[in-house]
Amino acid sequence: GQESAGIVTSDGMTVQCHKDMGLVPEVFSEDILQNLKGHLSIGHVRYSTTGASTVTNAQPLMVSHKGTTLAVAHNGNLVNSIELRNQLEERGSIFQTTMDSEVVLHLMARATHEGLDTALCSTFSALKGAYSLLLMTEDTLVAVRDPDGFRPLCLGKLINGSDDGWVVASETCALDLIEAEYIRDIAPGEVLIINKDGMRSVHPWPKQDTHFCIFEQVYFARPDSDIFGINVYEARKRMGAILAEEAKIDADFVMPFPDSGNYAALGYAQASGIPMEMGVIRNHYVGRTFIQPTQSMRDFNVKVKLNPVRSFLKGKKVIIVEDSIIRGTTGKSRVRALREAGAKEVHMVVSCPPTRHACYYGIDFPSASQLIANNKVVKEVGEYLGLDSLHYLSLEGLVKATGLTKKDFCLACFDGNYPIEPDRKFQKDSLG
Repeated sequence: GQESAGIVTSDGMTVQCHKDMGLVPEVFSEDILQNLKGHLSIGHVRYSTTGASTVTNAQPLMVSHKGTTLAVAHNGNLVNSIELRNQLEERGSIFQTTMDSEVVLHLMARATHEGLDTALCSTFSALKGAYSLLLMTEDTLVAVRDPDGFRPLCLGKLINGSDDGWVVASETCALDLIEAEYIRDIAPGEVLIINKDGMRSVHPWPKQDTHFCIFEQVYFARPDSDIFGINVYEARKRMGAILAEEAKIDADFVMPFPDSGNYAALGYAQASGIPMEMGVIRNHYVGRTFIQPTQSMRDFNVKVKLNPVRSFLKGKKVIIVEDSIIRGTTGKSRVRALREAGAKEVHMVVSCPPTRHACYYGIDFPSASQLIANNKVVKEVGEYLGLDSLHYLSLEGLVKATGLTKKDFCLACFDGNYPIEPDRKFQKDSLG
């Protein structure tokens, strides 16, 4: 998430919060961090999938109710948030944001008099959809993962001299940075409660099949993380290697659009025997274009993010390895730049199948009309992008690259089979 950042801390008595729009270094100075006292905290960086990109919607969200402070940091989307919000408003709740995440705080506040365990079970039993989240009170940290396990969440142990601590994070690479030991994933359907008395788990739901988001492996997760028990770097290399079997192309070299295509490109090059080169150079002072909140921001950043190596590309037959094609606008401008740099042929292979269906579980393509593969067949997509040929990885090849099976994953963005029936009228601004 690049839009906003926030941290809530507690010393067991007093809860403090600081959040604002922008990247983490822009939001937090050393002085601000030093003033966030306590031994308990949650933090969040936002990539907006429900609600506008405004400071009001920055997380963690925090409320006080009957002497208890509650804060929440949420990754994912709730598919029944409109229904729950309407019910809560009819019973007197007043919402401060346009996010689905705020529903969690209102449900918890209404049930806290029943005790923490009962409040947690009643709150999360009412929710449908994708949520890996953290809840915090003055003295307790709660980690929750939905029973489908759509989004990742892991537990680590911090050992730093005399100070031990528990850490919960979306990705294992976060644990590496603070030299915490990875313990295990928070299990799908687990509510993990951590306080001064130790750690314990509650399982409010009957055990069911998982539906891990496979797009985490394709694009979202960092390659130095293990997600759903799978090393992302190795999985992306396998995607490229399987692509090389499925799409055999005669070319001078293989190249990624850095950085998300790097690892599949490496796998494709090694499996095909075609050398890998860096035909474009990335400007590392520009963020990830897909997760920019507006199309105009995405278009501008595409122009300044990658620059072709013109003398190297001239007269060459090139295979581009991309991780995915979503709207198509990014790819079209990039291919045009290679043509203008003198490339003789431009082919593209994509390390996932065509993305034809909307995601309602926490990825920002809620409208199928935005997806180029929903409106065009593969040949038409290739023509739109200005390619000599276009090849997608098969769904079977993608799943094979993970080492798991189809039944372990949510594949809805590719095959349209939704594990939880969504509200198909839902849009990003539906609660606004």
